[in-house]
Amino acid sequence: MNPLKKLLGQTAVYGLSSILGRTLNYLLVPLYTKVFETHPEEYGIVSQLYAFVAFLMILLTFGMETTYFRFIQDSDDRKKVFQNSFLTVVLLNCIFFLGLLFLNNNIAEALLFTEHPEYIILMGAIVVIDATSSLPLAKLRAEEKAKEFAIIQFTSIGVNILLNLVLLYFFVDWKEPTEGVFYILIANLVSSLVKPIMLRRDFLGIQFKLNLSLLKKMLVYAIPIVIAGFAGIINEVIDRIMLKQMLYDPANGFTAKMADAQIGIYSACYKLAMLVTILLQAYRYAAEPFFFNQMKNQDRNKLYVKLMNYFVAVVCLVFLVVSLNLDIFKFFISNETFWAGLHIVPVLLLANVFLGVYFNQSIWYKLTNQTKFGAYISIMGAILTIGINYLFIPKYGFVASAWATLIVYAFQMTVSYLWGQKHFPIKYNLRKFFLYLGLSILIYFVTTKIPYGDHSLIKFALNNLLIVFFIYIVMSVEGIKLSSLRRK
Repeated sequence: MNPLKKLLGQTAVYGLSSILGRTLNYLLVPLYTKVFETHPEEYGIVSQLYAFVAFLMILLTFGMETTYFRFIQDSDDRKKVFQNSFLTVVLLNCIFFLGLLFLNNNIAEALLFTEHPEYIILMGAIVVIDATSSLPLAKLRAEEKAKEFAIIQFTSIGVNILLNLVLLYFFVDWKEPTEGVFYILIANLVSSLVKPIMLRRDFLGIQFKLNLSLLKKMLVYAIPIVIAGFAGIINEVIDRIMLKQMLYDPANGFTAKMADAQIGIYSACYKLAMLVTILLQAYRYAAEPFFFNQMKNQDRNKLYVKLMNYFVAVVCLVFLVVSLNLDIFKFFISNETFWAGLHIVPVLLLANVFLGVYFNQSIWYKLTNQTKFGAYISIMGAILTIGINYLFIPKYGFVASAWATLIVYAFQMTVSYLWGQKHFPIKYNLRKFFLYLGLSILIYFVTTKIPYGDHSLIKFALNNLLIVFFIYIVMSVEGIKLSSLRRK
């Protein structure tokens, strides 16, 4: 079977669980913004807590998913590799959660959640369950059991949405929704428990026996990935944490509540930019094991180049669809209070295009066991992220955070390409890259200069005709004909 068709099929299955799951979660955004209509700061708290979850997931999975994919390629005993990876994650999470039980009050105070230490415990429980479930889920991906993976993800997502609806509609006073955050965390905790229950064979079959020789090799490979991932997540979510810490200025009348409200607006609009990220996540689930499975394929570089061409075209298309139809997509956010940040959505969409390209390029240092370069790139990006946010948040607020995200992902993409060509050359088609990226940005800027006025139907029609034009150009360049698509 054609490897690209196989990857496309697996991406479709992973995408079904990821995209539909995220779409269903998107339905919670109107609910959250409606529940917290008079208290946007509460939604800001939710966003901050999940920013910390993202950090902890990197630390507590400890790069063992990628490490597992890499080491099973050279091992005759896949079970031993899985056992080592899984047990490492389980032990690390047990130590973490015990520490959290003793220090939750101190942590809550440091994060300006002094009145709600229970948030810290719930957040910790969620991340521990998700982290320990990650290796059994990675095992399903390695075994190409995409359908089983999708069923587990769908079930967990379905439980989360159902509980959110029930708890927020029937147990929260929308006039004073101060308990809303607590119930959102409870819903997530219960839905997270679905994963280990459905993966119980792996959890119950765990043997507390580590192969220390193998573990040492795995840790040498994993540690740079952890550093890279931790630094990388700084680029994704540190802005929500820094916004609160830097905007909070009681001496000048800017309270923690006001800072939380700004974070709530920023986070709601960030959700719209996540449409590119949803596609990227679905793609990553299938692509990472695919990349490693092609290690012994003599034509692997040709596959990687072709894959990059298609990928860039698709993410640029998503950028256009959302940016040019923002007047429609904004209704995912039910409360107009949160629309104040809509102007940053195209910036964040473009940032995620660069992130996707960077992910495709990152295969060079994973295949060559030079994961230290991933760490270097992410650390440089993290320093740049923190620096831009630190300098410009006081003056520009969350707008500075959006532009920091774009600048950093573009920087990482460029550095990765230059180093990759030196250590593991892949002759990517830069002409196509700049054509698709440049054309999509040009189309976006042209539409911003057209004086549509109140003619919303004309705007919709013309904008989407330009999207069709972009698709036509891509199909022409790639030699894709409609007649061949119909035959397929």
